[in-house]
Amino acid sequence: MIINDKVFGTLYHECGWTNYTTINFFGNEPKIDLIVEGDEDGLFDQEQYDAYTAFMQKWEDLQKSLLQPILAYYKQKRHELGYDIEPNEDYPLIETTDEILEMINLDGIIVPYGDIFEGRDIGLSFHCTWDDENGLGVRLLDEKVVEVGYQDVVI
Repeated sequence: MIINDKVFGTLYHECGWTNYTTINFFGNEPKIDLIVEGDEDGLFDQEQYDAYTAFMQKWEDLQKSLLQPILAYYKQKRHELGYDIEPNEDYPLIETTDEILEMINLDGIIVPYGDIFEGRDIGLSFHCTWDDENGLGVRLLDEKVVEVGYQDVVI
């Protein structure tokens, strides 16, 4: 089934509502998945529209706020795995947000059901060089980073 939504645009329903789109991410325009949770009829919550609209309006400034929490997560993971003591080529020592930016690629925006959390909820999924299997997920609530972890934190 295909719908043309007033906010999300053209969406295709297979296992959920999806489409490919592009978004500016630090000067690049990656092709990403837009995933919107909803029933088979294509009816979405007002909270989903509000979350996505606010996210897109603030995206230019918002993307800058992602890098420090991602860097902190990376450093924590590296420490937990012992790679701060025993070097590992998949987890090199990095210190700056510019370095972490070189290690991630945005690959999805997830708009969950609107009644799960209090506030505007959006998830971002990334491919990351240090963990091909689990990737990287960032959950935003009211356009602020509230959780960074494996991609499943946004699903």
